[in-house]
Amino acid sequence: MALSIGDTAPDFEAETTQGQIGFHDWIGDSWCILFSHPKDFTPVCTTELGYMAKLGPEFQRRNCKIIGLSVDPVDNHKEWSKDIEETTGHAPNYPMIGDTDLAVAKLYGMLPSATSGGSEGRTAADNATVRSVFVIGPDKQIKLILTYPMSTGRNFDEILRVVDSMQLTAKHKVATPVNWKSGEDVIIVPAVSDDEARQKYPDGWKSPKPYMRIVPQPKG
Repeated sequence: MALSIGDTAPDFEAETTQGQIGFHDWIGDSWCILFSHPKDFTPVCTTELGYMAKLGPEFQRRNCKIIGLSVDPVDNHKEWSKDIEETTGHAPNYPMIGDTDLAVAKLYGMLPSATSGGSEGRTAADNATVRSVFVIGPDKQIKLILTYPMSTGRNFDEILRVVDSMQLTAKHKVATPVNWKSGEDVIIVPAVSDDEARQKYPDGWKSPKPYMRIVPQPKG
């Protein structure tokens, strides 16, 4: 059954480049980005892994952990890490899951549950659908799912923007409009009455339509 936003992220045990983990325990009270790759030593993924390492401090400031997955052994990941650092200037500074039995890929719906065998002998094309991003909250619920084709590098600046939005909207009763960036105006959600909104926003709001109430981004 396909995973959806709001579902509990499936828990699992896995070997990673930083040791054995239990996924939910590893997340703890943090946010989490789980992003997957169809094969080690692939060009587009090499650029992505390096860029995520570069963004590591930004995600850390947002209490957001990063973990990668590739359908290959951990030892291969460690060798690949050298190429990634040489190519991008940044070695992965987060764990990489070795999903050699395809268990996590199948658990998260990235490969059909009926897929047989393990990673050996499989090509990147065989694993083309293992190119997803899952954003998971501290409550272990899935907040966002994105799946990209192999030929298109992912925009991890956008993932950072989405995390900013989700953390803001989880704390305040607001939503963020199209192309929003941190610090820009936000929208009061419809579930908040005008009376309740006046208490929080005594200076009022812009209302180009009765159902739109635009206010500066709340602080804190």
